[in-house]
Amino acid sequence: MSVNSRLPGFYKLSPGDRLRNASHAAGLDAADLSPLVPADAELLVLADRMIENVVGTLSIPVGIAANFTINDRDYLIPMATEEPSVVAAASNMASVARHHGGFRTSSDLPIMVSQIQVVGVADPRGARMRLYEAEAELLALANEQDPLLVKLGGGARSIEVRIVEASEAVYVVLHLHVDVRDAMGANAVNTMAEALAPRVAVIAGGRVRLRILTNKADRRLARVRAVFDRDALGGADVVTGIVDAYRFAAADPYRAATHNKGIMNGITAVVLATGNDTRAVEAGAHCHAASSGRYTSLSHYEVNADGHLVGTLEVPMAVGLVGGATKTHPAARAAVRLLGVQSAQELAQVVAAVGLSQNVGALRALAAEGIQKGHMSLHARNVAAAAGAKGDEIEMVVERLKAGGYVRLDKAEVILAELRAGAS
Repeated sequence: MSVNSRLPGFYKLSPGDRLRNASHAAGLDAADLSPLVPADAELLVLADRMIENVVGTLSIPVGIAANFTINDRDYLIPMATEEPSVVAAASNMASVARHHGGFRTSSDLPIMVSQIQVVGVADPRGARMRLYEAEAELLALANEQDPLLVKLGGGARSIEVRIVEASEAVYVVLHLHVDVRDAMGANAVNTMAEALAPRVAVIAGGRVRLRILTNKADRRLARVRAVFDRDALGGADVVTGIVDAYRFAAADPYRAATHNKGIMNGITAVVLATGNDTRAVEAGAHCHAASSGRYTSLSHYEVNADGHLVGTLEVPMAVGLVGGATKTHPAARAAVRLLGVQSAQELAQVVAAVGLSQNVGALRALAAEGIQKGHMSLHARNVAAAAGAKGDEIEMVVERLKAGGYVRLDKAEVILAELRAGAS
């Protein structure tokens, strides 16, 4: 049966009616899509307010990373991810970092940037100067849009005016720098940019096109460093292997892409668990990795005078504690309560620490026994469950998969069939 995606009035329906209509349009039974429906009806109501055309929700496992000491304080860190070994690796390397005091962090003020693009300007350089001359006026107008933010100590701080030469045009682009306090800040800076646009157009002598934030949050960096004990890592050769792996990533974009993905395994898991915008953080991080003009490693590793590994990471971190899913989703609220952070800057520093810890865990595995041994051991449980194993069968299938040196669905199905045949 072919699928008909034309569903007039679909958005007006309730989630249950949408699910039934979608099932019918796809030629499926309603039961085929029932796993999308959460057991908690209130969660479905909440989801229907968060995005469009809701039919259900998707649960992601939430684990707790242990052993983290950050700036002399211990944290239990919630991580939402579907990938095996991520939480374990972060926790393990956090325990190694504890030998030398854990993680040390710092961060910039929570400055977000909105861009106002002006087209058709006859004198771009003259317009640039005119906009700088009007900075006080523009900042005052911006701050009128959010008096609560100003009352909390935030607000528009400065402007930067750039001339961007595109292939067939020259644009005057005004950057508005806004201290968004404990918010991620997209709504605040976008509202200000919209309000400034008409006045900017008049001053520049052109027409405004785009007025929106940039996810290149390079004025909102989080930084972390830690010393990872040589002996706890497995010895001097493992430390040398980690440094070699880092140097490979620093020199080669093909390796850097996977290297940075490992960092984001940790970062994205905490960002998602706390209800923050994973896409914004990921976009900012990968953009930062290419800020030199060539995509490279976000993290850096070296060996100190005592032979221990020193890891550092600097990454844009646009996260917040107010607004969005962080305040509306009960699971995100619970995660923030568990974490116990008091500000967006503190959250950003914690997230960066997890990213560094996760990265060291992946590099240690690569430098020592190889990434697959630990990863596939955990993955084997997923494979056993996918084969249909239940209860105690799962561990029995896992043990035989590991003993055979392979973790594949077809092998798991054969093993399960043999176990059940022997039990009958």
